[in-house]
Amino acid sequence: MTAAGPLRRLAVSVASVALAGVGVAGLGPADGRAFPNPVPTADCGPGARPETDVQGRVPAEDFESGRAARGYRCNTRPVGHLDGTGGFKVLRYVDARGRECAYYDASQILPVAPPFQVTGASSGQGVRVVDMSDPAEPVVTTSITTPTMLSPHESLLVNERRGLLAAVMGNAYSSAGVLEVYDIDTDCREPVLLSRTQSATLGHESGWTRDGLTFYAASSGGQTFTAIDLTDPTAPVQLFEQYNVNYHGMRLSPDGRTLYAAHIGNDLTAVQLPGEGLRILDVSEIQDRVENPSVTVLSNLTWPEGSIPQVAEPFRRAGRDYLFQVDEFSTVGLNGTSVDPADYTVGAARIIDVTDPRRPRVVSSVRLQVHQPAERRAAAGDPGASSPVGGYTGHYCSVPTRRSPRLAACSMIASGLRVFDISDVRRPREVAYFNMPVAPGTEAADSGGASAYSQPAWDLEGRSIWYSDETSGFWAVRLTNGVQRLLR
Repeated sequence: MTAAGPLRRLAVSVASVALAGVGVAGLGPADGRAFPNPVPTADCGPGARPETDVQGRVPAEDFESGRAARGYRCNTRPVGHLDGTGGFKVLRYVDARGRECAYYDASQILPVAPPFQVTGASSGQGVRVVDMSDPAEPVVTTSITTPTMLSPHESLLVNERRGLLAAVMGNAYSSAGVLEVYDIDTDCREPVLLSRTQSATLGHESGWTRDGLTFYAASSGGQTFTAIDLTDPTAPVQLFEQYNVNYHGMRLSPDGRTLYAAHIGNDLTAVQLPGEGLRILDVSEIQDRVENPSVTVLSNLTWPEGSIPQVAEPFRRAGRDYLFQVDEFSTVGLNGTSVDPADYTVGAARIIDVTDPRRPRVVSSVRLQVHQPAERRAAAGDPGASSPVGGYTGHYCSVPTRRSPRLAACSMIASGLRVFDISDVRRPREVAYFNMPVAPGTEAADSGGASAYSQPAWDLEGRSIWYSDETSGFWAVRLTNGVQRLLR
């Protein structure tokens, strides 16, 4: 067992307490309704190292035999790798001179100097900046270790139109909402700090308008929601702040007038929370810079198999607007009384039609076989499967483009990187995966398994996906066997 082991368990305990504090419980279908079916499994072509059990599972037997150490891949192959740790985001940007860079947070929770470092950060602390000129040989050019970038939690975002990188200080509950904004367009390999301001009261997650003029910060358990004017990124100005709302990740319509908030719920004491899932907001007065703007709730949407709503990525197909929405982790089932993680409900992901923002509706679910209750109970003894804030659950998903994407990719923690064909939004199917588990007692995760939490980034020209894993670092993974054609 590494020295990081007890500290990582402490981090999980801290996160569990924090998440319990914001009232995340009881969204499973305890009334007996069936869970949505898992998506069809991928048909693996040449070069595969396929899974040996049900879709998404890495059984204990594979660790014992050494099979898990070889990794699992289907219609993918690794292109580039940086050893170490990874956190919640992997982002990509091509600057004004055509230089290609990746950005990722190198640790997850409260990365402070040893001996108080809660999560392993063997690749260093802060946000790593990677020159991706040659994806097979990624080169770290610098690490941003300013106060916010030491602990951006889930708020790190790139705005492609303006060439800006920004985040607010956060942690598993909420932290001081210090906003830092960087220029990455001049030279993406060497970000330049433009401003550091207390623009939000608290921070945890974020959103950014496509035009790059408005940055949104949400503090989750801190119960604040803030809009910040970045017209002048050297002098951010707070436009709006609301209290007693518990939002997680936020994304916006192309015109910046509609905000899709992952809504955890704002009642800190209730066991069953109203409104958990998706909340759609009219933020047009913020976008129009109306003095003392109002924000209107257009609709709330819930789903019976939900866990903790993480983020909803917008896209458009055949004249209709959709969200690829993902829930993170799992939540207690059986009326909130069970302490057995095998009984916890996994929300996984879904596609939601939001063409009419006042009447959103789920059109399909995106789940793996290992997310189903019976399979979770069968997998309860696997390394890495014992935690309600990890194991065989979801965390972040992304799409390669907002215009008619045919693929989506998700980091599903112990199941690694999963890739889905969403050409038919009503019938998504898995087409590829890449998973590199770590044996118990080694590297950053003493519990064993993979720990893929990050939002994946897309390299369309390279037909590749970039993501990070807490236990094995940064990966550039190329799609193969025809799956890459779905990126055209």
